[in-house]
Amino acid sequence: MESFRTEIEDPIVQKDIIDLERKIALFRDGKIDDERFRSLRLARGVYGQRQEGVQMIRIKLPFGKVTGEQLTRITKVSDEYSTGRLHITTRQDIQIHYVSLDRTPQLWAELEKDDVTLREACGNTVRNITASETAGIDSEEPFDVSPYAHAMFQFFLRNPVCQEMGRKFKISFSSSDKDTALSYLHDLGFIPRIVNGERGFKVMLGGGLGSQPHHAELLSEFIPVNEIIPTTEGVLRIFDRYGERAKRLKARMKFLIKDIGRDEFLKLVDEEKKALSHQTVEIDTTAFDGAIPAPLLEVPKVAIEDTAAFEAWKKSNVIAQKQAGYVAIGIKVLLGDFYTDKARALAELIKNYAANELRFSLRQDILIRHVKEENLPFFYQELAKLDFVALGYNTISDITACPGTDTCNLGIASSTGIAVELERVLETEYPQYSNNKEITIKISGCMNACGQHNMAEIGFQGMSINSGKLVAPALQVLLGGGNLGNGNGRFSDKVIKIPSRRGPDALRFILNDFEANGNGQSFLNYYDAKGEKYFYEFLKPLADLTNLTEADFVDWGNADNYVKAVGVGECAGVVIDLVATLLLEAKDKLTFAQEAFDDAKWADAIYLAYAGFVNGAKALLLAENQKTNHQAGIIDLFDTVFLATNIIQLKSSLRDLVYQINQNEPSAEFAQNYIQDAIVFFEAIESYREKDLADA
Repeated sequence: MESFRTEIEDPIVQKDIIDLERKIALFRDGKIDDERFRSLRLARGVYGQRQEGVQMIRIKLPFGKVTGEQLTRITKVSDEYSTGRLHITTRQDIQIHYVSLDRTPQLWAELEKDDVTLREACGNTVRNITASETAGIDSEEPFDVSPYAHAMFQFFLRNPVCQEMGRKFKISFSSSDKDTALSYLHDLGFIPRIVNGERGFKVMLGGGLGSQPHHAELLSEFIPVNEIIPTTEGVLRIFDRYGERAKRLKARMKFLIKDIGRDEFLKLVDEEKKALSHQTVEIDTTAFDGAIPAPLLEVPKVAIEDTAAFEAWKKSNVIAQKQAGYVAIGIKVLLGDFYTDKARALAELIKNYAANELRFSLRQDILIRHVKEENLPFFYQELAKLDFVALGYNTISDITACPGTDTCNLGIASSTGIAVELERVLETEYPQYSNNKEITIKISGCMNACGQHNMAEIGFQGMSINSGKLVAPALQVLLGGGNLGNGNGRFSDKVIKIPSRRGPDALRFILNDFEANGNGQSFLNYYDAKGEKYFYEFLKPLADLTNLTEADFVDWGNADNYVKAVGVGECAGVVIDLVATLLLEAKDKLTFAQEAFDDAKWADAIYLAYAGFVNGAKALLLAENQKTNHQAGIIDLFDTVFLATNIIQLKSSLRDLVYQINQNEPSAEFAQNYIQDAIVFFEAIESYREKDLADA
């Protein structure tokens, strides 16, 4: 367990991992309560799963990019600490399951040997920044967005402004106006533009899925590339300060914008400009601008025996790159699950015979990039050995599904089991759809939309239905969603709820009617022409509960009768003094602020001191049973409860003290004074707390 203390070269990473180890020990000893520990471990990619006593680990891979060495490292970690199964997520991460909590620091240290992180893969942080998997090779892109996504990731990793927000924050970069990274359902979505020869982005603000999907609003038609990081920092600062913290289901940024309005939100962002760490950030793209490297080894010549199968594969799964003579190869990955033996072979293949890069896609697939077109026969042969030449990359049969009840705490019904069956139905009964890229099918095991069910042309959401004293797994059928491009999209209508076992028939009914009555229209035009009620009526027989059979009470992929079990508990901590915990965290923030100051990181030091102010104020309010739902509310309520009543005396109101943060540029002088003000404030509240406890 101790070896990683000397093996990790980066002292910041080493400190992170040692801190996780220390916090696990404190949690085991009952010195940190479950909620606070959960927040800490989630921000380190450690996530509880449905099965008690083990963890899911989310490995953060910015815009899905991975080298052969990194993929090999991930396989070694999965074999050593997990089960050997790798799961590709809709945010281009890799998840592994059944990991012991106590082994997570060593696991993390192993990953960092090849520059792979867990940091901020989960939790109320900036989650993995996604991008079109074709970025850099897309023939329609104005420029490669990869370096900008990478710079955004680097800038906000461990950044104090986004470590303890009220809820997660999602960012995407699309390669072109086709918007394949789905900007309209992200907190911030970037679509590349060139205006008068200058690179920049159209920016969408405040989108999201979940149980209440919300279409992003336009932030700007054009923001120059050197302003995208400062713009993002301003948005994050306002979300951190004003975002909901008491009601989790109302805590995403989309709800804040809905409550105060886009214009007021952007006014607050504008008022924060002076406080930003940088007014512009120049982004170096040179690491992404070079020529495509030649393969390490000479690619053997291969004679294809089944030329028809080879040509069908090329038509379905091979994409021409904008670089002449090169192609990308799509690998359709059923459920996003593949195993370490194949992953190792794939890593060697791209390292030796391509350009040592692949990208995981938002549709849970794999894209091998920079393959010379003349080498396709060899790649077809090698991928066939791995069973990686299934047709249908990015087609209707390339179904997206979250893990559902397999491992997720919140899963209500199986999403993976029904996905496998629907793919079988499409392959065996609807071969005419084998290259249909117009219709998407997406499945989530609950309302939270990790499988993006409510933005698909055809979606299914896991639910349950009661039949007498019995409970059966069910699916909500959703229709009419889709990506329209250029920041526009539409969300699906909830049409009808049916027993899960009838999901394949629902798909058959829909596709059969589309063929009979679509009249050559696109699926969305057909849906709009017919209307939601039309689909409800012809699917209604599937919702009849009077004719349920025994099979209807067994979910897909299961042998036993269905049992609804949501939110299976993670390991519980003992009850501790939350006020003392918050005060300790406030003190930690001030220590971190001084460390940042000593490193000449003025903006970081100031924001950490700000967090110390807020945590300290929250601790005393909690001691008085006073609650508020966001940081701005904490600041105002503290003045009302403690200063207006002269219980605590400061040189000014807490509001005036704290909001110096957006009245001053982040200089050394201001940082030093602001930290000192925070220390004086902390000493005052600590003194009051000690006296209050003595008098109790």
